[in-house]
Amino acid sequence: MHRFFIKTPWLVQRYFSSYVWFIPTKEKVVFLTFDDGPHPDITPFVLDELKKFDANATFFCVGSNVVKYPETYQRIIAEGHAVGNHTQNHVNGWKVASDIYLNNVSEGFKHIDSRLFRPPYGRIKKDQATSILQKYPGTKIIMWDVLSADFDKRITPERCLKNVVKNISSGSIIVFHDSAKAFRNLKYALPKTLEKLSLNGYRMERINQA
Repeated sequence: MHRFFIKTPWLVQRYFSSYVWFIPTKEKVVFLTFDDGPHPDITPFVLDELKKFDANATFFCVGSNVVKYPETYQRIIAEGHAVGNHTQNHVNGWKVASDIYLNNVSEGFKHIDSRLFRPPYGRIKKDQATSILQKYPGTKIIMWDVLSADFDKRITPERCLKNVVKNISSGSIIVFHDSAKAFRNLKYALPKTLEKLSLNGYRMERINQA
């Protein structure tokens, strides 16, 4: 049984209204995001595909991966994409004490110059979120309204594609993963998603910090 929503329910978005779930707009714009990188092979694949469609995106990076692969991280920035903090070690906020979680978030911010933050698995306690916003004024906690589920090995690449194209609308924040676990689905779904969005007149933009 799946333990996640492909399309984030409106009631969830309303209850956790201090988080950013989508970006209101009247234009045909969507916001592609990529979690868990940078990866020395998969992130360059993503960047190459984005370039083909003149698309910008936001990469929520794990601090330890930034330390391992600084050249890939710098390429993300050099090509005009946004970056965000995804903690130093991909920590689940529900499973650790808040002081441990917050230390991991802080370590991530040392390596990732951004005021965008996404909690791994989308799991964060209220007190953790409050502490982050207090310690780092201006930070946006970015969630999503469309999940590709590319990480789920139980689904086919075709299903991954449908998860995205059947659920997007203007202002959608869409989650993919530039990780080894997700690559089987990502390598099929991302190029076709970009093609379909482009053919349907959508622009793909980065999430701004301001």
